[in-house]
Amino acid sequence: MRAIRAIARRELAAIFGSPIAWVLLAVYLVLTGWFFYTDVAFFVTFGAQVLATGLWRFVFIDFRLATLLVVPLVTMRLFAEERKLGTMELLWTLPVRDAQLVLGKFLAAWVFVLVLVACAILPLAVFRVFHPFDLGPPAAGVLGLLLLGTAFVACGLAASTLTENQVVAAMLTYGLLVFFWFMTWNEAAGNEGLIRFLLLFSLFDHYYNFAVGQVQSVDVAYFLLFTAFFLYAALRSLQSRSWRGVD
Repeated sequence: MRAIRAIARRELAAIFGSPIAWVLLAVYLVLTGWFFYTDVAFFVTFGAQVLATGLWRFVFIDFRLATLLVVPLVTMRLFAEERKLGTMELLWTLPVRDAQLVLGKFLAAWVFVLVLVACAILPLAVFRVFHPFDLGPPAAGVLGLLLLGTAFVACGLAASTLTENQVVAAMLTYGLLVFFWFMTWNEAAGNEGLIRFLLLFSLFDHYYNFAVGQVQSVDVAYFLLFTAFFLYAALRSLQSRSWRGVD
């Protein structure tokens, strides 16, 4: 556990020591603020009555897009930069297990996601000052956004273990996440049974329930399994150096 914390602290210092992180936070804050403002304007203009389906659904679906845009740009450097600078070999000489290395870097990026979610909460907090509302539905949306961001981090981390090029790592992450986004969009491409099967794996269909204020155990389990799968993939990717003859 001490090694994981040390790696996480090292990675957090690298993340927040870079101007890119602060630019991404600023971009995320502007995007979520703008999305929230336009969604409230739409809600008021068209006289919607139910916040959960008339406002929060659109807010958290838009926040999903902002999170998708930002997170891969944070995770792309986690291992790719180490490979590029040649420091991966140095890390492998330390008394640190591969699992500890993966978890430490994952924890650091996850803390960054926590900061992103805190930025997303800011416009909601301001709105509540002027228009009190029930905290239940948006709390579900915030939980869904956090789980979604966690899944993004795990996916991006796994992609970053495959290359020393950060741009390639980011594009691979975008490709995987967009695939999980669009896999059920074209219902005409398959029969009802196939679409129902694909819904089991659709990242954003599981997120939708959170966006409308519903927390279901199956959706929580899906995100946890999605995260665990890509963390395992990242671990196996690192361990593959043994059969490539790299120690």
